[in-house]
Amino acid sequence: MALPERTPAQSTNAEKRSVGRGLFRKCAGCGAVATVEELTVRFLVCGSCGHHHPMPVDEWVRLLLDGGELEVWDEHIAPTDPLVFDDGKPYPERLLRAQRNTGLTEAIRIGRGCIDGCQIAIGIFAFGFMGGSMGSVVGERITRLFERAALERLPVVLLHSSGGARMQEGILSLMQMAKTVAALGRFRATRKPYLSVLLYPTTGGVAASTALLGDVNIAEPNALIGFAGPRVIENTLRTTLPEGFQQPEFLVAHGMIDAIVPRLELRASLRTLLGHLAGSAA
Repeated sequence: MALPERTPAQSTNAEKRSVGRGLFRKCAGCGAVATVEELTVRFLVCGSCGHHHPMPVDEWVRLLLDGGELEVWDEHIAPTDPLVFDDGKPYPERLLRAQRNTGLTEAIRIGRGCIDGCQIAIGIFAFGFMGGSMGSVVGERITRLFERAALERLPVVLLHSSGGARMQEGILSLMQMAKTVAALGRFRATRKPYLSVLLYPTTGGVAASTALLGDVNIAEPNALIGFAGPRVIENTLRTTLPEGFQQPEFLVAHGMIDAIVPRLELRASLRTLLGHLAGSAA
């Protein structure tokens, strides 16, 4: 059957939509529209309201590390399908789709970089990769991050952004909580600092493991931080949560985190902390 021809008005509207697509972005905080170029210059922080949008791993590297350079570690560790999990789509298909969409092999990238000449071991979660969920590969990479940092006596900076444990790997995913915390415990013997940065969102098994165990815990503005979501907690406990619950301001006030640092100030803040903590460590 032949498709109806477009009217002149429909054609004009379609052209407008195609021209604007990919050139502009609407702020999730205030609704202001900015060009993608403007947001990129500001590392995805809204110039109108300061809302911090999720940022891909490559942009974090560009923001934080000298020359935007990261020596990547352990990219060869690849996920498998131990449970042959299928929730309407096989797990390997979900992995391939996430890899195509993000250009990453898994939901975290680790390696070595420098902040103003100070060498660090760094890990950066990618929420765009299956919600930054922690499966066996993510857990193994975090473990190796701490182990190699201990051997090379490097401070560790870990940027968290995750929905929690990866359901497609079941108990193997939950085991990563204990595994990563044990590796962190061994790393403590070096007396080198571990700085944890909490992004939107930091929840579930990741929040319950390495995320809140930093020597200093830093959150971005408008980060969501907690174990279960507010609606789940309210429905389970049949109660109303305090205003601002799981927001950075609430957590600072209650001693759960140490500071809220805007994204564009994060590099300078990390460098100051590393100067105080790494320089004085034995």
